[in-house]
Amino acid sequence: MIVQLLEVRGIRHVALIDAAGGIVSSAGAGSDISVVQAGRAVIGSLQAALGQTGWQDLLLDVGDGPILLTPHGDQVLLTAFDDVASLGRIRFAVRRLLS
Repeated sequence: MIVQLLEVRGIRHVALIDAAGGIVSSAGAGSDISVVQAGRAVIGSLQAALGQTGWQDLLLDVGDGPILLTPHGDQVLLTAFDDVASLGRIRFAVRRLLS
């Protein structure tokens, strides 16, 4: 399923991470998945501070390049790609896959 995202220009790695931080599925050149747990912590803090319950995605621009975290039930899809300028194309592909 998620391997299809590698066909989108610019995507280097995708991984579906469960609530415990384990890899459900992954494809492409690996990236550090520990960013998912840190991202979840940031999202939890922001939700508490803002009184919100849901989130759509979180973009992190780290040393290896941008990473998009997208919720999918209790899992998170990590999408590592080459350039922030590709964000619109990446979001479209991720939402199309997850819908």
